[in-house]
Amino acid sequence: MTDRIDRKLAELGLTLPVAAAPVASYVAAVEASGLLHISGQLPFDDGALMTGRLGEDRDVAYGTHAAQRCALMLVAQMKAALGGLHRVERIVKLGVFINSAADFTDQPKVANGASDLMVELFGDAGKHARSAVGVPVLPLGAVVEIDAIVKITD
Repeated sequence: MTDRIDRKLAELGLTLPVAAAPVASYVAAVEASGLLHISGQLPFDDGALMTGRLGEDRDVAYGTHAAQRCALMLVAQMKAALGGLHRVERIVKLGVFINSAADFTDQPKVANGASDLMVELFGDAGKHARSAVGVPVLPLGAVVEIDAIVKITD
């Protein structure tokens, strides 16, 4: 699985980042009852945090790219927590939080940046349930934050 995903990332021109360390009183991932619960991940592009509010100072394309960057960090967290991606059986759910203006209603389009990447990387096992929620602010002014639940094998 890891080799296939590495090849797919290369084909897409993407690089898996180093899994980010927690910045407060939590852990990056918890394995429980055959599931890996991954804490919310923020979008970094070329080492810089992607910030802003959709519908105010950022557009859908920027948000979609940020969601994809969050998804890459989720995969990096899976790899770090599991010692590789060979134990990933299915992406169960993504929780997508989008820093957006009160009249912005394209949260699902933004969340597709993460959802589409999960399907690209994991195939049918990447199809998942999802929430796409507009919020007035995110930590550090991030434009998107995404958490995940992943089914894993022993």
